Amino acid sequence: MPRISDQQLVQIVDAALAEAASKSGPWLVCRPGCTQCCMGAFSITQLDALRLRQGLEELERSDPARAARVRERVRDSIALLAPQFPGNPQTGILDEDEEAEERFFEFANDEPCPVLDPATGLCDLYTSRPITCRVFGPPVRSGPEGGLGVCELCFQGASDEEIAACEMPVDPDELEPKLLDQLKRTTGAQGKTIVAWALKE
Repeated sequence: MPRISDQQLVQIVDAALAEAASKSGPWLVCRPGCTQCCMGAFSITQLDALRLRQGLEELERSDPARAARVRERVRDSIALLAPQFPGNPQTGILDEDEEAEERFFEFANDEPCPVLDPATGLCDLYTSRPITCRVFGPPVRSGPEGGLGVCELCFQGASDEEIAACEMPVDPDELEPKLLDQLKRTTGAQGKTIVAWALKE
């Protein structure tokens, strides 16, 4: 089987987003400066974490001052969140038992993502953002039997049928689990984390 890359996954997800956005039309209100999805901690994979680190390295080469501001926000976020972190605050790996999941549900709900520039309302690592960020907004199914979830700001006044017609298939070929397995085998990286710890120095 040919080796797959993270770039392939990103291209597939971004193409699916573009198609869902086209179908959604004015119901999809996501715009630069809307930061609804940037508030509150959310879990990301080790693949997302690697992509973010690579993005920050590129930003350090192209705009060191902006990268320094990201790093400062990362340090501030970790200092604030470490005492209540629902996992290992040294490694940033989230615990995955039921109690930890309940703690995470209540964890850092009002904390802005450290990659969000508060002055502009834009993501400083937008091209390297996690898959969760890439699929937020359009209707996305939560699991094979789950319902369709959409951003609470989007699809105001749309019927269930109209929402379903705009569904975004996130990873139909299940590339992400294969890439995560590939990453685990080559680097040992596993477990979920959050953006701040992914970028921890």
